[in-house]
Amino acid sequence: MRVLVVGGGGREHALVHSFVESGLGPQVFCAPGNAGIAAEADCVPIGADDVAALLDFAAKERPDLTVVGPEAPLVAGLADLFRERGLRVFGPDAEAARIEGSKLFAKEVMGEAGAPTGGYSRHTTLESALAALARHERYPVVIKADGLAAGKGVIIAQDEAEARAAVEDMLVRKTFGEAGNVVLIEEYLTGSEVSLLVLCDGEVAVPLAPAQDYKRIFAGDQGPNTGGMGSYCPVPGFEQKAIDGAMDRVVEPVLAVLRRRGIAYRGVLYAGLIVSADGARVLEFNCRFGDPETQAVLPRLRSDLLELCDAAARGELAGATPAWTPQACVTVVLASAGYPASSHKGDVIEGLDEAAAMDGVTVYHAGTAFAGHVADGGATAGGAAAGPGGAAAGPGAAGRDIVTAGGRVLAVSALGDGFARARERAYEAVARIRFDGMQYRPDIAARAVRAEAGEISLFPAS
Repeated sequence: MRVLVVGGGGREHALVHSFVESGLGPQVFCAPGNAGIAAEADCVPIGADDVAALLDFAAKERPDLTVVGPEAPLVAGLADLFRERGLRVFGPDAEAARIEGSKLFAKEVMGEAGAPTGGYSRHTTLESALAALARHERYPVVIKADGLAAGKGVIIAQDEAEARAAVEDMLVRKTFGEAGNVVLIEEYLTGSEVSLLVLCDGEVAVPLAPAQDYKRIFAGDQGPNTGGMGSYCPVPGFEQKAIDGAMDRVVEPVLAVLRRRGIAYRGVLYAGLIVSADGARVLEFNCRFGDPETQAVLPRLRSDLLELCDAAARGELAGATPAWTPQACVTVVLASAGYPASSHKGDVIEGLDEAAAMDGVTVYHAGTAFAGHVADGGATAGGAAAGPGGAAAGPGAAGRDIVTAGGRVLAVSALGDGFARARERAYEAVARIRFDGMQYRPDIAARAVRAEAGEISLFPAS
């Protein structure tokens, strides 16, 4: 079986790493990949956003399945074009991908579905937005750019002055370009967040194990939002009953609305939930695997991920019941100097093999490249043989430095019998990795350890 994975981040490395372990024995291509992915797949120097080049490659190589990691090519219609050519794809078409590509579209679908979410208002002019803020009585408030903004188009404004600055940035200064042509002012929801990834085949939806992630750059949820600084799976207190409830009240009604609109959703539907005493409400939907949640979810998956993705792409998920290890997984993201405001590149990374050799540890590469190949943001094709945990350690990488090539550089995931052991193992591995300016949060999964020990509850009593 020939598989093409589109993307070059930590999420894509996690997908590649799971696929190469499949009993289907696939040959895996990844476009563009990175230095770690090159240890396990044939990297193709095509950017994830270059839909035309990806289509040309697929037309020649005829992969049996293409799995799309990032949202941008899905919103741009990559899945549509592939399917028109008779190519099987795991990923929604452009109309379905609007669930992430347009926050307004997502809100409208949720409204039609009766899915619980926060109140909102829509604005295309500064005057309208400022008038709405003047009437707003409770802060904080959430300001969102309607379109894709690389995960940065959400501002939690603590007061009216901060909210006014945010809408001016979007609507006047065009900080997020066309993504900010429409702005949503949303109710700020409080509670505990849960990420639920759901495999969909157009009719059937199968949830994966829930995860929690950490968006803020600094410990204690301080500092600006990022793409995600860590995650853990499962979520203590969010058990099967809660998963079933989220499927019944959120996921299935939303998918039913899409079907009524003639949209068959095939791929991953990511439901970002916030759970309070009043139950779960939707913060956001994404049209792809989460990052870094995927790096915490997949190490626990004992079913064949490639078989599941292929079944979803075929419309044959009925009866699928993913199996999981009882172990916990903790994922710590290592970011480059200056992230998230800026991104330092070219710093040599040391200790990768040492960390990846630890029992139960997998080092997923995100913003990495081989020295001398930082400009194109990816690893050279061919790469290296796979080392322990998926780190580049084989003959093809011998003597070749791996360097930073982006904001989030690595995701270190560790399995353990309970969150305390998984967390300890993850940070032991982190301590063996070094690069200039390396930053990470020291508190990933600390609350999960306490919750598992019965010291706290992550979710308020209803």
